[in-house]
Amino acid sequence: MSHDAATSFDVIVLGGGPVGENVAQYATEGTDLTAALVEGELLGGECSYYACMPSKALLRPLAVAGAAAHLPGITAPEVDAEALMARRDTWVSHYSDAGQVDWAEGAGLHVVRGHGRLVGEREVEVGGADGRAPQRLRAERAVVLATGSAAVIPEALRDFSPWTSRDATGVVEVPDELLIIGGGVVAVEAATWMAALGSRVTMLVRGDVLLRGLEPFAGEHVLEALRELGVEVRLGASVLSGEREDARETGLGRLHGGRVRLEVEDRQGRREVSADEVLVATGRRPRLHDVGLETVGLSPEDVTGGAELPAWLHVVGDASGEAPLTHWGKYRARVIGQRILAGATGEAAEPVPETVPVPQVVFTDPQVAAVGLTEAAAREAGHRVVTAQVPFGGAAGSALLRDDVTGTAQIVVDLDSRTLVGATFVGPEASELLHAATIAIVGAVPVHVLRHAVPSYPAASELWLRLLEELPREMRAG
Repeated sequence: MSHDAATSFDVIVLGGGPVGENVAQYATEGTDLTAALVEGELLGGECSYYACMPSKALLRPLAVAGAAAHLPGITAPEVDAEALMARRDTWVSHYSDAGQVDWAEGAGLHVVRGHGRLVGEREVEVGGADGRAPQRLRAERAVVLATGSAAVIPEALRDFSPWTSRDATGVVEVPDELLIIGGGVVAVEAATWMAALGSRVTMLVRGDVLLRGLEPFAGEHVLEALRELGVEVRLGASVLSGEREDARETGLGRLHGGRVRLEVEDRQGRREVSADEVLVATGRRPRLHDVGLETVGLSPEDVTGGAELPAWLHVVGDASGEAPLTHWGKYRARVIGQRILAGATGEAAEPVPETVPVPQVVFTDPQVAAVGLTEAAAREAGHRVVTAQVPFGGAAGSALLRDDVTGTAQIVVDLDSRTLVGATFVGPEASELLHAATIAIVGAVPVHVLRHAVPSYPAASELWLRLLEELPREMRAG
């Protein structure tokens, strides 16, 4: 297919993170179709430099140290903060995207630097980077918005430029005292590594539980573990306002200076709390406000609210309002990319299963691994369900992981179909048990069939047998 190499492509993807890279690759692979990846920051996106990779690079050594501390005959290793941050820097390629660019170009993708926005049907303008003039691009077949999400900072806290997750994963100078506002995944993971790096961490959680949306026992286990690490967790705490002492504006438009003071209302009334720094981890929203949706008659609310989009426009990943998880975004990118490719070649698109559950792992210690529906969500969705729950150390293999294993494993089974609709594991290395549950849900495998999947002994996967044995006898009989 002939194109003006400078301005015209079959597919233009705004956003060069893992999701954007995936959709561009799957929409063109094995053909002469062309794709442009438009990225105004580092190619590889939030996950590669500011979220998944640096946070896990920090957390994995801590998990190993935690396991060693709970096994006899091993002197628990000390955490070397400098070495930990150096490992982080290695995994984020010292914030260079040269390797990502080499991969993209090797895959036949055209990298365009600058901020891209729609300016009409299939028309994209890319703001000039490094002083260059803006560039106008045209998509012959599809434009894909894979622009990710941005941290939500409550208005009352914006004036003193608090930390977001980027600051926490990229920490260089560890604050003596850190306040974390929030009780979700970012908050509990950051509390784990910042405490290990030497900060005295206080979490201010508006609700009465951690990790809302997961099974209640998951938040309870993580709360107990954080308090054992020395993290102070204040539930039912609302932040009313904040200010920074001796604030001064930097060239980046951010305020730095002295300590931050917050006015907080909790169960004991109003009080003032202070720390060297504050991390706001109160959620993220799709980054759609500056991508030119209005030029094609759409708004961000249309996109996230399920409005019908033009056939040539696709939205994927965090920008879509779906589960803000890299692996889910990459899965949806594969589906959309293959559909674009099928439309171009006339081939049939690959079928998508009716039920595709979203798996998630929280890399605290203990880990939390969950997929599908919680018991409460399943009942709200109209399922008649039964649950089976066992202690995480209820099998020889899982008990061997540590001498004092704590945690819980649970499955949620639909009584009518006798198949799994959800599973949650909380314990050391719990993430390694999750994919079996995902497969069971996607494959709609009846529980009486699952009982014939023999776990190795002694391995943590024995927990599956313990869970299935907890189900009513008539369900196990088939």
